[in-house]
Amino acid sequence: MINYLVLLVAIILSGVAAYYSIIGLIAIFAAAVIPIAVMGSTLEIAKLVAASWVYRNWSNAPKVIKYYLITAIFVLMFITSMGIFGFLSKAHMDQVAPSGDALAKIELIDQRISIEEDIIKSAKQELDLLNEQTKKYNELGAVSRGVAVREQTREDRERLFSEIETAQNKIIKYREEKAPISAAIRQLEAEVGPIKYIADLIYDNSSTDMLERAVRAVIILIVLVFDPLAIVLLIAANHGLATKQEVVVSKPRGRPKKIDVEPEWVSKTKEYKMKRDPNKIEIDKKKIKSFEDGGSF
Repeated sequence: MINYLVLLVAIILSGVAAYYSIIGLIAIFAAAVIPIAVMGSTLEIAKLVAASWVYRNWSNAPKVIKYYLITAIFVLMFITSMGIFGFLSKAHMDQVAPSGDALAKIELIDQRISIEEDIIKSAKQELDLLNEQTKKYNELGAVSRGVAVREQTREDRERLFSEIETAQNKIIKYREEKAPISAAIRQLEAEVGPIKYIADLIYDNSSTDMLERAVRAVIILIVLVFDPLAIVLLIAANHGLATKQEVVVSKPRGRPKKIDVEPEWVSKTKEYKMKRDPNKIEIDKKKIKSFEDGGSF
């Protein structure tokens, strides 16, 4: 029973590996989806059949065929692993790609906010200069002159106030636009949170570079035990089934006859009784008793 279970698990694992590998190969050769799917499926089936055949016919197979099939099996395992690596890498890229786009938008919005803040800062500096001029006239006692200067610069002041107000309104708009994007980034960071802990565990650092290295390390570990495990389980199932077929269990037909073996003293007693004179009435009880107790006649 365990051999069939191992065979079933090997086929399921190999099928899943083939599915991931085909998707990964399609991502690499996106211009030929159907041909890649057909080729990948055929090669995966051929790999399983080749592994089983080589194991079953190892002792009597020609060396050329045997070694070629072994080489082909390892090459196909490498191709399958490469496809799985491509599939998992693409899955990771699809996960972090929105984060990169969102970060780019956030950076653009921050630049616009910075420009508006510079406009506000420049306008405030001009207003400070105008206020300084009026303040100097007031300090010198030329109040009327200060009032006249203030009237002359009224349009400039209004323009500067308008620029400041416009810039502030734009900053508010940009920050409102930035809020949902920042929330999306936080959500994406929460989704990739586990890999950050892995990066901290392996490299004691969760920077972007270390994060990518941790992802690659995890993918490589998965690849190393995915398709190779399926092949080894398939060989193990073949070994178990072949061993089971070689063991022949012979069962006895019918019930064995029961052979009653009499103790020696019983047979001796019967033999003694048969040798007695039938006309003799008295039986030598002492001799019989002595024989029954282990003695001799």
